[in-house]
Amino acid sequence: MRRKLLLKLLTALILVANAGIFAQTASAAELQEIIERGHLVVGVKDNLRPLAFRDAQGEFKGFEIDLARYLAQELLGDSEALVLKPLANSERLSAVLDGEVDVTIAQLATTMSRSRLVSFSTPYYLDGTAFLTHPSIQNFKDLQNQTIAVLNGSDTIAKVRSLFPNAVLMGVVSYQAAKDALDSGQATVFAADASVLTGWVQEDPRYALLPNLISAEPLAVALPRGVQYDELRRGINRAIDRWQTEGALRQQVINWGLPDAGVPRPANSPNFLNGS
Repeated sequence: MRRKLLLKLLTALILVANAGIFAQTASAAELQEIIERGHLVVGVKDNLRPLAFRDAQGEFKGFEIDLARYLAQELLGDSEALVLKPLANSERLSAVLDGEVDVTIAQLATTMSRSRLVSFSTPYYLDGTAFLTHPSIQNFKDLQNQTIAVLNGSDTIAKVRSLFPNAVLMGVVSYQAAKDALDSGQATVFAADASVLTGWVQEDPRYALLPNLISAEPLAVALPRGVQYDELRRGINRAIDRWQTEGALRQQVINWGLPDAGVPRPANSPNFLNGS
């Protein structure tokens, strides 16, 4: 009797485990499936101006939203053949891995650790550390001896310290804390991602963004790994390359007020960091 009960329990555990495995390995859609379905499902941000946000009417707007529509046009022949799914930062990779979205376009920088989980397209923008400050500060020389706010534990700290050894670095726990420090005069500069700081300037003209970046973090479209997704990745790469070659990518960067120093350049071009 006890042996039969144990056997039933073991069988139930195996069934539950298998169900969990199958749930975790739900396959994402390949390009042909997306074409047959008739729309592209894209994971995006909805609170990150000017990359991706909702306007007063609740409509999605932004540079990354324009890219998503361009991909839908290139892959499906219709820029409106698109379903946009808002994601938190912690969901950007898992949504691709779980097949909840076909691709993610949500300020995802390519890194070695992320590349072990998902595949990345050609970069569509080179984000990096920029400086938000008062309009009276207009170039890097003016940053010496200033108090610069930086996010605690961020890679930005080492970069800023090496370039501005005479500056005073002030650690802050969040973007809001940095804004409070600027508003109160505790800090005169905030060093963080250019894409985020651009949105701040657009919403608060009291501040300005210096035109140069001091680092490069390639932003790219995340999609599933595997040879079965090669056709999808090649289609996305061709679309981004065409967007760049035609000059539309640079124009959209300018239209959304992003630093044009972040427009990807060919490998043999001069260093984009110096704006040449």
